[in-house]
Amino acid sequence: MTPSPRYQQTRFQRRIAAAGAGLERWATNPWRRASLLLIVLLGGFVIGGGLGTITGALSEIDQISAMVCVLLLEVAVRLRRQLLQRPGDRLGLQLLDMTRMGVLYGLVVDAFKLL
Repeated sequence: MTPSPRYQQTRFQRRIAAAGAGLERWATNPWRRASLLLIVLLGGFVIGGGLGTITGALSEIDQISAMVCVLLLEVAVRLRRQLLQRPGDRLGLQLLDMTRMGVLYGLVVDAFKLL
């Protein structure tokens, strides 16, 4: 089986890759990494709280929004498995985990508000 031809990288693709590498270099300092992870965790918490509040206010798409949230969290778990197999720095994996935890905590806090 022949490998598929490699497509030419655009300037946008090169800049995204350079930004990811620059972020990993910037986050080698433990305090910077901790602050970045905390910001991502709190951002996920706000997004999770917003999702619960908006769908609760609409009250017409509760089941659909719950299914979408579960599917997004499951996709994040699948991505986590792929990131575990990569060698090198685990910043992407840690950012994904913090986002998942923040969204889940935001949804759980909104669920307790309804009780």
